[in-house]
Amino acid sequence: MDTDKEEFLREFGADYGYPNGPKTIDEIRATEFKRLDGLVYLDHAGATLYSELQMEAVFKDLATSVYGNPHSQSDYSSTTCGIMKEARQQVLDYFNASPKDYKCIFTSGATAALKLVGEAFPWSHQSSFMYTMENHNSVLGIREYALGQGAAAFAIDIEETLHHVASRSTVVPVRVSQHQIQRRSEARFLEKEPTECNFSGLRFNLDLVKIIKEDSERILEGSPICNGRWMVLIDAAKGCSTNPLDLSKHPADFVVVSFYKLFGYPTGLGALIARNDAAKLLKKAYFSGGTVAASIADIDFVKRREEVEELFEDGTTSFLSIASIRHGFKILNSLTISSISQHTASLTMYVRKTLLALIHDNGASVCTVYGSDSLKVSCHEWGPIVSFNLRRPDGSWFGYREVEKLASLSGIQLRTGCFCNPGACAKYLGLSHSDLLSNVEAGHVCWDDYDVVNGKPTGAVRVSFGYMSTYEDAKKFIDFVRGSFVSLPNQIGCGYHFRERSIPFPDKDKKWFAGFMAILVMLIPYMSHHSYSRVELILPKFLIGMKHLLGCTYNSKAFCVFWVPEGSGSRLLAGSFYLNSITIYPIKSCAGFSTESWPLSNTGIGHCLRYDREWILKSLTGEILTQKKVPEMCLIGTSIDLHQGILFVESPRCKERLQISLESESYNGSGEEICIRGQRYEGQGYNNEVNSWFSHALGQPCCLLRCSMSTSYYLNKSGSVGMCRDGQSRLNFSNEAQFLLISKESVSDLNNRISSNAKKGSSGVPVEVSPMRFRPNLVISGGEPYAEDGWRNLKIGDNYFTSLGGCNRCQMINLVNKAGQVKKSNEPLATLASYRRVKGQILFGLLLRYEIGDGVEQEPESLLQVGQKIHPNSF
Repeated sequence: MDTDKEEFLREFGADYGYPNGPKTIDEIRATEFKRLDGLVYLDHAGATLYSELQMEAVFKDLATSVYGNPHSQSDYSSTTCGIMKEARQQVLDYFNASPKDYKCIFTSGATAALKLVGEAFPWSHQSSFMYTMENHNSVLGIREYALGQGAAAFAIDIEETLHHVASRSTVVPVRVSQHQIQRRSEARFLEKEPTECNFSGLRFNLDLVKIIKEDSERILEGSPICNGRWMVLIDAAKGCSTNPLDLSKHPADFVVVSFYKLFGYPTGLGALIARNDAAKLLKKAYFSGGTVAASIADIDFVKRREEVEELFEDGTTSFLSIASIRHGFKILNSLTISSISQHTASLTMYVRKTLLALIHDNGASVCTVYGSDSLKVSCHEWGPIVSFNLRRPDGSWFGYREVEKLASLSGIQLRTGCFCNPGACAKYLGLSHSDLLSNVEAGHVCWDDYDVVNGKPTGAVRVSFGYMSTYEDAKKFIDFVRGSFVSLPNQIGCGYHFRERSIPFPDKDKKWFAGFMAILVMLIPYMSHHSYSRVELILPKFLIGMKHLLGCTYNSKAFCVFWVPEGSGSRLLAGSFYLNSITIYPIKSCAGFSTESWPLSNTGIGHCLRYDREWILKSLTGEILTQKKVPEMCLIGTSIDLHQGILFVESPRCKERLQISLESESYNGSGEEICIRGQRYEGQGYNNEVNSWFSHALGQPCCLLRCSMSTSYYLNKSGSVGMCRDGQSRLNFSNEAQFLLISKESVSDLNNRISSNAKKGSSGVPVEVSPMRFRPNLVISGGEPYAEDGWRNLKIGDNYFTSLGGCNRCQMINLVNKAGQVKKSNEPLATLASYRRVKGQILFGLLLRYEIGDGVEQEPESLLQVGQKIHPNSF
């Protein structure tokens, strides 16, 4: 056992790992969660995991039992009714609710249970809907029913002093939203709170239930709606997995439950636990099979059932799923909820404390943990959630999407964003209404990649634990944060190493610069007779090892140097770069073809490789298909014969090779507007024969569209979020720029790093990455690895290009075609992330825009050829 775990067990050993349970945590993981080998799953607040033992019991039950429709009268239907009755009782028992006082109504999920209350509650202009800021969107949706019927709605903040509210020594401030409120003493009100905030993990004092119902005037002092009858709805979907409320002590009127949050399976099943007197207030307009005792088709007559469960469970319930929940409860009951709570609390407090203790080499704090204003609060007052954001040494924020992408590469699954809890998100991140509206106007929506807007995070990173989580899960996560986001003193003694600035910009490296200046002095006599592009010097033997002595590489913005062993010395060359290959990708996200030469087309508003990414595939629902969503697209091969004027397409799934004329008469005449990444196009469609071929090749219905040269235009969104970098020219169907350049030397260096990581055991079997993995248009050879990072522009033959910066890489480069099968691994993105990260982006390759050189008479069409010399920073 390592010393870190020994220290953890000294502090948390009494609570961690079920020491008095039927199985230890190590035995549980080894026998019931074998599928987690090599994976760290930390999103139990989103969905916890089912046990393999649990599922074996479910499958055995379904395989050996016959369950009939509970609305029938057969023997097997009666058996189903009996199982459902037992399941209802299990749910009530879990919350210590007497069947004399409460009923369990099965729904399709916790959201459906909330919606049921919102729809059926008797809202009026006399009603009010009060809810805490830390509520899920599914709860906020109830507000629409309330406001739609003339009721008022307002949010409240519950401060930490509420932990001591039972002593009646404090008054909790209430914040009321700006809605006009009409008051009557007999009015009905609904108050909504969660048992646990799914953003911060803070657990609310459930004494609030009685206080709201019996003494609302005290905590709503000064509010014009402090009088009236309050009813309490509790969202227990998350909190009850480790801390179920006791309804005998905290008699809420409504409680919503989600079973996959409890024990992973089944999904699509929840419950509404309703007090009998509260349920009588709910009025449904709709009726269905199973909810009526009698109805007449041709007159307005219906007699509804009187039992609460039968009245609100529309149609046939999900009886097979209901029959399965007993096996989940069996797992929880065998471990006991108190032991599960202690086990998850120990991991939560360990991670919370460790994150707060992390500092950069300059003393700056690394981590902001939300809801951690006081660690003096008992760890049992926190749910098993830790939400946080990470800062760089200069105080700027790492984007949460960067954290999520790097965690995924490290085999860690976590959650980022606002977790469908906009109130808690705004509260903990300090986002004003102006900030939130500004973010929306900038294009930010839920689940997008805009994680930092105007210097502020738009969400957070969340890790959460379940009953099967282990110390090893928590430790691997902590090690990941340390290794990826904490700046440390450089181990080789060259000052400090900042991982987020891992791309070499050696003009800032003083040690290299001093060494380079010494060499430059030696070169001056020779350079007076030679231009930079033609300098060629034979250096003494003692300079051969200079590169290793200096411990770094040099990529100048003026010229590039590299060492080539030759005889008794080395040769220092400047500017020796050549075009090694040209690749065209006619259909976006499909395979391309390489060629020795290829024309550049002048579209009038920009230059591009002729026919490059001029076609796309679109699903019948209008979605543009890419390898990210349809990896099999890489199996579709393409080639173009310019003399015949034909695009050839082939697929291992299709016997015949498809031939598509490059002339416009091949269209079927239909056109449609397409918007991709801030650009709009007029796309021309093809006939059914072409579309059927591609549908068969991909195994899903789709159609082929071609960008119309004459009518496509750029959608000007100057300065808006999401604008492509090459906004000055039409991009066909490319993403950020018309040209992507990759260096063979950079790829070679990457392969060496991947191989080295594999030997050190930090990655799996080493892989050899081809430059084509990055889908470049242009592959160059010569120079030092990453020399292209310092290029502002370049000239290839008589063609001029401006650098738009590095290409931000994604998971797509981890897809590889092996013998007709698409395989995915962590490489090369995992290795690139270790040394090519800049401000949240993993950069590899250079994006280019075509330019017309000063004083150069540009032909309508020019040519790129393999072997042409490349002149960096030439204009």
